[in-house]
Amino acid sequence: MASTTVPSQQARSFSDRRNLSRKPIALAIAASLIGVASLTGCSPSAPNADSSTPTVANPTDANAQIAPGAPGKAPTWAFSGKTGIGTSYEPYTQGQYQDSAQNPISRVWFSVAQGILTETMYGLIHNAQLKELQFVFTGNGFVDTEKDNTISSIEYLDTDANGRPQSLAYKIINRDVEGKYQIEKHIFTDPDRDTLMMRVTFTAFEAGITPHLYVNPHIDNAGANDIGRIDHQALIARTADPHSSVMTVKSDIDFAQATTGFVGVSDGLADLADNGKLDTLYQATSSAENPTQGNIAFTASYPVLQANQPLNVNLAIGFGHDETSSLANANASLTAGYDAVLSQYNAGWHSYLQSLPAMLAMAQSTTDNGKLLYTSAMVLKAQEDKTYAGALIASLSNPWGDTVPAVTPSTGYKAVWPRDFYQCAMAFLAMGDTQTPKVAFEYLKKVQVSDKTPGFSGTPGWFLQKTHVDGQIEWVGVQLDQTAMPIMLGWKLWQAGVLSQAELSHWYQEMLKAAADFLVSGGEVNLDWNHTQITPPKTQQERWEEQAGYSPSTTAAVIAGLAAASDIAKAVNDSDAAQRYLATAKTLNQQLEKHLVTTQGLLTDSQGIKAPYYLRLSPNGEPNTAETLAANNGRVGLDQRQILDGGFLELVRYGVRGATDKLINQSLALVDNTELEDNLRLKYSFTAKDGSSVPGFRRYGNDGYGEDTLTGANYAESGSNSDNQRGRVWPFFTGERGHFELALASAKGELSGANAQQTKQQLINTYVQGMETFANAGLMLPEQAWDGVGNATRYQYQLGQGTNSATPLAWTHAEYIKLVRSMSDGRVWDNYPIVPEALK
Repeated sequence: MASTTVPSQQARSFSDRRNLSRKPIALAIAASLIGVASLTGCSPSAPNADSSTPTVANPTDANAQIAPGAPGKAPTWAFSGKTGIGTSYEPYTQGQYQDSAQNPISRVWFSVAQGILTETMYGLIHNAQLKELQFVFTGNGFVDTEKDNTISSIEYLDTDANGRPQSLAYKIINRDVEGKYQIEKHIFTDPDRDTLMMRVTFTAFEAGITPHLYVNPHIDNAGANDIGRIDHQALIARTADPHSSVMTVKSDIDFAQATTGFVGVSDGLADLADNGKLDTLYQATSSAENPTQGNIAFTASYPVLQANQPLNVNLAIGFGHDETSSLANANASLTAGYDAVLSQYNAGWHSYLQSLPAMLAMAQSTTDNGKLLYTSAMVLKAQEDKTYAGALIASLSNPWGDTVPAVTPSTGYKAVWPRDFYQCAMAFLAMGDTQTPKVAFEYLKKVQVSDKTPGFSGTPGWFLQKTHVDGQIEWVGVQLDQTAMPIMLGWKLWQAGVLSQAELSHWYQEMLKAAADFLVSGGEVNLDWNHTQITPPKTQQERWEEQAGYSPSTTAAVIAGLAAASDIAKAVNDSDAAQRYLATAKTLNQQLEKHLVTTQGLLTDSQGIKAPYYLRLSPNGEPNTAETLAANNGRVGLDQRQILDGGFLELVRYGVRGATDKLINQSLALVDNTELEDNLRLKYSFTAKDGSSVPGFRRYGNDGYGEDTLTGANYAESGSNSDNQRGRVWPFFTGERGHFELALASAKGELSGANAQQTKQQLINTYVQGMETFANAGLMLPEQAWDGVGNATRYQYQLGQGTNSATPLAWTHAEYIKLVRSMSDGRVWDNYPIVPEALK
């Protein structure tokens, strides 16, 4: 599973080897790590790295010093295109995560990118403690960083006979491009402790090569306030806050030397840069007399490698609420040992996969023998918090993280959006996991607006736009699809027998009735900056969280949500509400085309035919006017009749419109028009593993949420300051289109008769394989994939490669699972048959 190609070789020297990027995707980061040619503030009395006696800075060392150069370089997060994420699987106890002697809960999550360990979380799932951990190699005339000077491959440590991953434990092999050394790493967590474990095997193919450990903490979700010290063989990081989390790094082989300092000024990379030696050691970054803090790093040297004699090192990163517990966790995991911890980690994930009854049959509807399916199941489960059971996040990443400041805490995508949440819950249900979606459904009450919501006044019932997993409010826009989807999920769980009649009645009164009432009447909203009046189906924000108005995808969810609410209300004997919800759904259905279809459009299909079509959004429900959409993401607003998106396909998925509907298919012809200018065009083609062409789609025309077409700068660097920003292809749209095409084939009778299997296989080859095409070497599915338009950026993206926006995206993995289930069943999984019946 090689994830990069070998660039051209250059001469090795201390002056230029540091700037030779072996991985094009890391070109821009190399200088930030090792671009310091000399060290300021070095003391002539510092220990000598050439000493024959191993030297580790300790509190009692005469030469121990406090590192200068605070606060160091401004901190950022890591590259967001993760090739792996992981955590231990933990079973529920009565629908919650409860620590006990028999069932200890490990609250550690990790991510892997560019061949190294990146953001690692402890406590709550968004609470990062580490930006990155990698290895540095010095030898005859060179200083290499593992991330920038090796070719990386990744695979799963545990697979079944069909090659399907069976746990989120990884083997990463990083090879020096010139063949002088190799690093093999096995990465996983300890299910019984708050510890990450790594087995590392160093192999040198020439004498005189020394490996060094490099650790850049970002304690408690920020990187500007850290302090570090070395206590004998332990690297300890925390902040000055008395309630700070603590991270301790230990190995089962003693460090020959160790130092800590401020990144880019006095850290070990800066020290190694001039002569390949750690010859200025610092024991701490702060003292009582000099209480400094900032962006810190540790560098610790292992013994010089003997040629062709592998060196095995077991490494543990222990976390805790204080130094004692952090150190105890690291030591206990090392004592338990690699084999025992890995075996237990794997066993946990085995038990989860074995609990999913639909998976074996579903795997038959893939083109990779189920490899991505099994990975997706674990990826979704791994992105659940373990303090707040059921809290499903959008992605274990910070979009465009390597250029996002980490000075103050930020959740990035490690947060709850009820829309993404719904997609995941439905995917769990599709696999046969009935526990997780039920716990998730019950969790949603935590993020529903009520009279108990801090600072809120107005009409309750809607669901918060974005929150931390503990319910802390982050964004406060009103999105009506996010209010409808909890109702839709509740109906699905009831229909599946996951919610009993008594439970349905309880949650109707506790949560769903208020949501349905808001969908009917809306009301006044006052929370934080948001002071507005909501009048459904006009939403303050559609599913891309950018525009107010009438949206096909939002309206589809509102109609489906109200139809489901009516059915639920009838079942719990609230007949008046049932009639009100149904009447509103019918009215919205009757007004759909009036508010969302233009008969005076500005676009034609590839045959030059101009016909009525669905708009992406109509600000005031008047689709034939020249009204301009709001500017956003660096793009100026355009006439509403110029902008398409595929959101109208949700009308078919949920049952509001049939797949053969004329307006749906006329609109689809525009989506498929590849002759539209690139700014307005949605559809692009990619090559699957069998050589066939598979489709990919952008969110909407004039999307600016992506890389600059001229400079290659990513969104985090330019954002709304550049009118050349371009949103790329989102792979889950290939799944949305696949669902529509399945519904269309069914409506045409093509899924029955002599050619039914051939039709179904063609759909699988196009859309299931299409989504599989976007998976990276670690089988992670991205938010966005490179569409080939404009500057390929510093990373030299290849067509179809996931970008640095966010990988893995839970929504993409969820859509893939649902698509596979739909293909396996021969019908759309998250369709609502109650909707067309109700709308008659």
